[in-house]
Amino acid sequence: MKDQINGTTGTEGLTLVLGGSGKTGRRVVERLSRRGVPTRVGSRSANPSFDWNYQSNWDAVLDGVTAAYVSYAPDLAIPGATDSIRAFVERAVEKGVQRLVLLSGRGEKEAQLCESIVQHAGIEWTVVRASWFNQNFSEGEFLDMVLAGAVTLPAGDVPEPFVDADDIADVVVAALNEDGHDGQIYELTGPRCLTFTEAAGEIARATSREIEYIQITHEAFAAGIAESSAADDIAWLLGYLFSTVLDGRNAHVCDGVQRALGREPTDFAEYARRTAATGVWDVSSSYQTAVA
Repeated sequence: MKDQINGTTGTEGLTLVLGGSGKTGRRVVERLSRRGVPTRVGSRSANPSFDWNYQSNWDAVLDGVTAAYVSYAPDLAIPGATDSIRAFVERAVEKGVQRLVLLSGRGEKEAQLCESIVQHAGIEWTVVRASWFNQNFSEGEFLDMVLAGAVTLPAGDVPEPFVDADDIADVVVAALNEDGHDGQIYELTGPRCLTFTEAAGEIARATSREIEYIQITHEAFAAGIAESSAADDIAWLLGYLFSTVLDGRNAHVCDGVQRALGREPTDFAEYARRTAATGVWDVSSSYQTAVA
């Protein structure tokens, strides 16, 4: 994939989007393109390619870049993420990057160590600290469960203020391209907290289908993940999130979207209605492909 500016090739003042094909990254790329911002997608399939495990390509990826969105997959809590973030930030500063926007996670001490690396890089920075994504139910880990009519996870009645990936992307693009966001930590949530039972109920109403939430034990969940085709890091991450982070520490809403954008965040019910209209949750449709 070439550097993009409304379909043409950009050469100077590029904005790098790491994870440019992921849930938030592809949305950021789309918004930057609409603004006419010269953009470089950082992914394995791009040219030059980017891989967190192969630093030999990083100089080429960073050439001509002045701002970067740093999204680490699958999550900053993964062992080794801190070392990778430190190495990338040091290389970015050496190559002349002037502004970094980091996607972080709420309530994760490992993520906050990565935040500190960005904050002390000596250049402009913004931290976007996000709740669990709405889109996990439609573009990722929980889609097959929704299609099956039963979301089976080891989460009790602890509420989570799910946030919409479109809201995250809007905040990231503002931080990358507008003044006034330097030195800000935006903690992004939806406007209300929902349990997984309530989230499943919102999707059921939007789809006019029966979709229930079934709480299972951590042991049963771990066994199911082990039997699935999930990558080891995804299996570890899900186990970590459900056993550690989803303990009530994040069961409150924050005003990050309002502070960054001057508007209210998207409600989960609106997300569910909007997503249902795409057909992704229609079990009778051939459109049942998750967006990576």
